[in-house]
Amino acid sequence: MMNKLKIVLLSILILFVQSAFAQLVSDDNALEEMDYQVNLTSPYHTTLTYFFNLEDNNYYPERAAQALNWKGMEDADQVDLTIKLQQIFEGKGVAVRTSLIPNEPNYVDSLAGGESVYYFDRQKLPGIFLAKRGESWKFSAFSVAEIDRLHRQTYPYGTAKLLDLLPKIGNDKYFGLYLWQIVGLGILLLFVFIMHWLFTFLVDRGLLYLMARLGYGKMGEQYLLPVAKVTSIYFIVLLLSLFIRVLQLPIEIWSWLVVIFMVLKPLLITIIFYKIVDVISAYFVNLAAKTESTLDDQLVPLLRKTLKAFVVVIGTLFILRDGLNLDIIPFLTGLSIGGVAIALAAQDTIKNFFGSIMIFIDRPFQVGHWITSGEVDGTVEEVGFRSTRVRTFRNSVMYIPNGKIADATVDNHGLRQYRRFYTTLTITYDTPPELTEQFVKGLREIVLAHPHTRKDYFNIYFNNLSSYSLDIMFYVFFEVPTWPLELQCRHELLIQIMKLAETLGVRFAFPTQTLHMESFPEKKELSPDFSQESAASYQRKLGEFMQKELGKKD
Repeated sequence: MMNKLKIVLLSILILFVQSAFAQLVSDDNALEEMDYQVNLTSPYHTTLTYFFNLEDNNYYPERAAQALNWKGMEDADQVDLTIKLQQIFEGKGVAVRTSLIPNEPNYVDSLAGGESVYYFDRQKLPGIFLAKRGESWKFSAFSVAEIDRLHRQTYPYGTAKLLDLLPKIGNDKYFGLYLWQIVGLGILLLFVFIMHWLFTFLVDRGLLYLMARLGYGKMGEQYLLPVAKVTSIYFIVLLLSLFIRVLQLPIEIWSWLVVIFMVLKPLLITIIFYKIVDVISAYFVNLAAKTESTLDDQLVPLLRKTLKAFVVVIGTLFILRDGLNLDIIPFLTGLSIGGVAIALAAQDTIKNFFGSIMIFIDRPFQVGHWITSGEVDGTVEEVGFRSTRVRTFRNSVMYIPNGKIADATVDNHGLRQYRRFYTTLTITYDTPPELTEQFVKGLREIVLAHPHTRKDYFNIYFNNLSSYSLDIMFYVFFEVPTWPLELQCRHELLIQIMKLAETLGVRFAFPTQTLHMESFPEKKELSPDFSQESAASYQRKLGEFMQKELGKKD
């Protein structure tokens, strides 16, 4: 009996010793694990210490707080700031890859002047970095002081309160997401649907109704409506990017969503300004239509293309910088150097470009003007940034570089206020002086009666005795804008001159050689007999012509 009791007591003693030894070993392992979890000997270990102690299955924010340098902020709520720092990383979409973090106690950053610092993301988190203090690597005191400001910047307009409210819905996991995250996604999608419906209602109904009431219904539907729709999409994307970060989605997903949102915002802004250019162009088209100049009608499309190209270039730079976090300074530097090389290689193109600018500034001609410059003789059809298109009178098209036109002498017939018409009317030598005088007087009345002739200056005189005719100078001007109208006015004047000559009995001379023979009694002379006529009869015939053809009374 005693032996059995001794065996039981010995067994209990052995179990107690084993239990005590196991407890001792467990405490040592816990201490080793504790030392590992607060290892701050390198940037790698500090990062691992911080994020490992904030995981869901290993949540020890007090240990994670040891990775922060609290110098000057000893009285702050260290646990709260530690959690906020993690929320900043998640809200900014900064994916920390521990495999890329240096595991060197004496690591120095060459980009920071050789200091012992480590930046996680210089673009998204320029104020958050690790710094070596003594033998430990910690989040710098500057970074700790910036936590509150960066947290408000990451979660603006009171959205930070949702970080505390949403998790109260439930922490059960479904499909890798917490219940509160799934509910939050549903609420966010409903919110986006409501906002889209509201923006669509305000734009389609409100804006178009207002524009129609103001008398700009067509302009509102054609130009303002596309701008308003893209603007509504931009605001939806803006609100979506603002609230979706509160859901604290897995960083593998959220880091890509951040990139998508950061690209979408400058892209949509670029599209908005691209469409605004159409609105501005429509306004200038209306202004150009009110002017007599045709060159500004040609300038508006060129201005629209230039502004659109400028918007696309600037928008692309913003997408590269803000959306993709690319440093565009080297790109711009290379572009400037390349621009010099391109400028040297494309001197003629640049010369033509500036020549076009001078044409638009000086306005030596307009679309529709008839110009003469060297071998160029025709009507201007289009003025581009590189060349000017001229339709010749052979109906061919000539393309002249604007650089040459800017340096050449241009005779612009289209800018004439008056178009000159000069001809010589030849009448036969047997015309009596009285008839010649009345004929010249009738020519002057024809000019005065025509609606498109210059009345204050014209010259119609009997001014020469040529070898076969009496010459009357007919020198007048037409006040018409185009050549076809000038031709029409010439036609009208010449018809009236022929009618006047027929009425008065004036014959037009032409180059001839006449063999003059004495007349025979049985033959009638070809020359008209003016012996019975008098100055009074000529004046009477002129009066009849003026009353009949010109509507005047002598």
